[in-house]
Amino acid sequence: MILIRGTVRRCGLLLFVLMASLPGVSSGGSLERFAGLEGKIDIAGGTAHIPVMNDAAKNVMDANPKIRITVAGGGSGIGVQKVGEGLVDIGNTGRALSKEEAEKYGLKSFPFAVDGVAVIVHPENSVKELSSQQVRDIFAGTITNWKQVGGQDAGIHLFTRDEASGTREVFWEKCLKKGATANTANVVPSNGAMKVAVAQDKSAIGYAGIGHVDATVKAVYLDGVVPTQENAMDGSYSVVRKLYMNTKGEPSRLVQAFIDYILSPEGAEITRKHGYIPISR
Repeated sequence: MILIRGTVRRCGLLLFVLMASLPGVSSGGSLERFAGLEGKIDIAGGTAHIPVMNDAAKNVMDANPKIRITVAGGGSGIGVQKVGEGLVDIGNTGRALSKEEAEKYGLKSFPFAVDGVAVIVHPENSVKELSSQQVRDIFAGTITNWKQVGGQDAGIHLFTRDEASGTREVFWEKCLKKGATANTANVVPSNGAMKVAVAQDKSAIGYAGIGHVDATVKAVYLDGVVPTQENAMDGSYSVVRKLYMNTKGEPSRLVQAFIDYILSPEGAEITRKHGYIPISR
């Protein structure tokens, strides 16, 4: 009998370990919070958030087919507007809400990640480093040729984001110091579109969340500091922002479960996978 009880105990432990290793199942039960829930969650706003939201949504819907989650972009301004007007359940922003936005709509914010914003150029551009002042002069249209900053004799092609972009606002405030951007700048709608535009133009310069930087573009050193998430977190890289989920008032039980999942250890792994640094609760 003792042998049998020991065997049962060992089998039970083995089953627990196997279950914990299955996709969507963890010893912390982070997806168990959705058991018995049903309904729809609509999410829109900051484009930097999309990869994290998509992966989290897929995991949740796989675990509970009675839940449907839609994820759309549009930029931080759209996220604020849509959640404020009740058109979506979560409005994502790549910046903190203004006092006016929070008070106008009665919004509540949930920060979940830290992201830096990098200056990006084409991989074949010989320029590897710029000072903040050089970047300001480039975007203001004072510096117009790459040879003025140690590069080839070629005109600089500016790319920027629209005014609804949280990435743009952080870059404008923390790198450009609220300086002007030349009206010749090409406007693109998302981090992904920015990356594609710069990757296709050897004379281009733009900016994107560090989490979006890959081999198709080159992030230049800014004031001698390499733009990495680690440097963004420890403060040595200064062009930094937080990523937020925002709700109109207190979230519903289902929406709160999704927010809690993003903030859980499993959600943190999703955030980290996409190049961001998760914020622990």
